[in-house]
Amino acid sequence: MDKKQSLLALSAIAIGTAAYQILKPVRSNVPVVDDFDKTKYMGTWHEVARLDFFWEKNLQEVTATYDLRLDGAITVLNRGFDTVKKKWKESRGKAKFLGKDHIGALKVSFFGPFYSGYNIMHIDQDYKYALVFGENTDYMWILSRDKKVPEHIRQKYVQYAVRAGYATDQLVWADHEID
Repeated sequence: MDKKQSLLALSAIAIGTAAYQILKPVRSNVPVVDDFDKTKYMGTWHEVARLDFFWEKNLQEVTATYDLRLDGAITVLNRGFDTVKKKWKESRGKAKFLGKDHIGALKVSFFGPFYSGYNIMHIDQDYKYALVFGENTDYMWILSRDKKVPEHIRQKYVQYAVRAGYATDQLVWADHEID
C-alpha cells in the first residue's frame, strides 16, 4: 500500500470512529436507581474513589458540581488538583437523561458531541453517598457530600461493584489533604 492509500485508509477509519462516537447510543446494561431525584443530586460531590483514567490521572481533591439548566440538562463542573503539575484542573460539560428524569441513567459530554454513560447505581435516601458506573467496567466512582464515606457504605458499594465485574482492587482512593 502506498502513502496515498494509507492516508485514505486512516482517514476512513478516523471518520468512521468519529461517526460511531457521535451516533452511538449510550445505554446502561445494569439496573440504575429508578427513584432518582435530580434536584437533590445537584450541588458538589467529593470523589472518594475512582477507577483511574486519562483526565483524572494524578488528580486529588476531585469534586463534581452539578447544576440544573433551564433546558432540563445538567451542567457538570469537574475539578481536581494535579499533583504533578501542581495546579488545579477543571473541565466543564453537560449531562442529559437517557429517558425519564427519575431514572439514574444519563449521558455526559465534556467534548462536544461525544457522550459517555453516567449511571447512578446506588444513592442513600439523604443523597449523601452515591455509587456511579460509566458505560463499561473501566469507569466507576464513589461520591460523597463529605470527603469521606462510612465504612459500611464503602463496603456495600465495593461489594456491589465486584459483583458487577469491576476491578475494585484498582480503585484510586482520595487523599483530601491538598491546600
